[in-house]
Amino acid sequence: MPLKRIRLELARNPEFPNGSSHHGYEFIAPLDDCEHLVAAEWAKERDRCSVKRFWAGQPSEFGKLVHRRGSAWVFDYNPSVESDDEPGFKFDKHRFVPGEYVSITEHDHVQRAFRVVSVEDVD
Repeated sequence: MPLKRIRLELARNPEFPNGSSHHGYEFIAPLDDCEHLVAAEWAKERDRCSVKRFWAGQPSEFGKLVHRRGSAWVFDYNPSVESDDEPGFKFDKHRFVPGEYVSITEHDHVQRAFRVVSVEDVD
């Protein structure tokens, strides 16, 4: 199963009525034929499943996509602490295709919506 590079950009919100291409995430993950995250494949490729958080005016952050017990997926920037983790809301149920929306609870504990803008093969 090929790994995919997925780009998320901030969706419309009161602060950014048109959304923002300068705020978001790029991450690498295995997707099945229905474009869902696949935990079993992630376990085989976990070292390659990285994330980059880009946010205008702030340095980029780099971490890993992590699958936790049950169905939880998080972006983890420091494996020795959980306070920096950013969980995806029901990432196990979402399809990662351009035009779809997903939500992430960020460092400030605010859940924000992001639009999937691209999904490309890594290899």
